[in-house]
Amino acid sequence: MSERKRPEPRDAYRWFLSIPTRWIDNDVFGHVNNVQYYSFFDTTVCSYLVGTGHFHPTKGDISAVVAESGCAYFSPVAWPDRLEGALRVERLGTSSVRYGVAIFREGEAQSSAGGHFTHVYLNRETGRPQPLSDALRAAFEPLVI
Repeated sequence: MSERKRPEPRDAYRWFLSIPTRWIDNDVFGHVNNVQYYSFFDTTVCSYLVGTGHFHPTKGDISAVVAESGCAYFSPVAWPDRLEGALRVERLGTSSVRYGVAIFREGEAQSSAGGHFTHVYLNRETGRPQPLSDALRAAFEPLVI
């Protein structure tokens, strides 16, 4: 059995995105529902990708699908908290990228949740895995740990 994941500090990540919580994110228990974290992770990753200028989710020659994801929860967050999605690249493959992702309360030193998110990049026309372009690979380099 593997050891339980623990909160990580900010310096374990390379890029951050501000994410406001919404009233609808809270559940009956008074905190952000666990499924929302996956949306926060997806928003963080896709915001970085689109910001590079080398990937768009609906245009261009490549698309990406999530092959695997996971999340560990450390401390609850709730509306109206302001959050930060944190991103790093844990593995840069030929046609896939495993991201380390985390959620921090704005300004907090330790993550409230953390996990991973793996994209496989596909040729949009054939649906088959496609090697990352040199430009996209270069865009990921600053995030590699």
